[in-house]
Amino acid sequence: MALIQMKGVTKKYHRSTTALRDMTLSVNQGEFVYLVGPSGAGKSSLIRLLYGEERPTTGSLTVGEFDVTALKNKQVPLLRRSVGVVFQDYKLLPKKTVFENVAYAMEVIGERRSIIKKRVPEVLELVGLKHKMRSFPDQLSGGEQQRVAIARAIVNNPKLLIADEPTGNLDPEISWEIMQLLERINLQGTTVLMATHNSQIVNTLRHRVVAIEDGRIVRDEEEGDYGYND
Repeated sequence: MALIQMKGVTKKYHRSTTALRDMTLSVNQGEFVYLVGPSGAGKSSLIRLLYGEERPTTGSLTVGEFDVTALKNKQVPLLRRSVGVVFQDYKLLPKKTVFENVAYAMEVIGERRSIIKKRVPEVLELVGLKHKMRSFPDQLSGGEQQRVAIARAIVNNPKLLIADEPTGNLDPEISWEIMQLLERINLQGTTVLMATHNSQIVNTLRHRVVAIEDGRIVRDEEEGDYGYND
């Protein structure tokens, strides 16, 4: 069953910049998909469409039950409950503890305190950081901060996890640990869409590869390779 259904999507910024050109893509529930391509190819624009930060200029896009093309602003928080996003630079709140950073994602959707107190330690245990829940972000390594970001992204049980260059700021050993965590999350049924420039990861942990160049999909392969020189 398709979780992401994109048909003929074009995204323009002003009149002069076309980020995506007549893009058609379908991603099924439970898939793990790498999004690859040179910088400026349109990967970030595609990701922003998927969590409602932007809307398509033309074409149709659905994510789960949501028609992103016709999404009203008040519906964006509902879409984001079903889509978790992990960024390269973590985007943690510096004055909140690890527990509070993860809990915040539940608080903004109005979840009950009793459920938050039960769920947050569960998710921190999954990412191996239950023992750090009272620490602040500046007391953590980069890899630990990324684990907190992943915990925050999955705490509301999203159907889709978008990881935008999640290993971009990490050394190779920590990058593999993050990938093993993403694989585990995927095996539990969460669809993972990961934008990356890390050819070693893509070529080793084989999944579907969607390559974008100049706003178009130029390659879509099951268990594909990276296909670019680093």
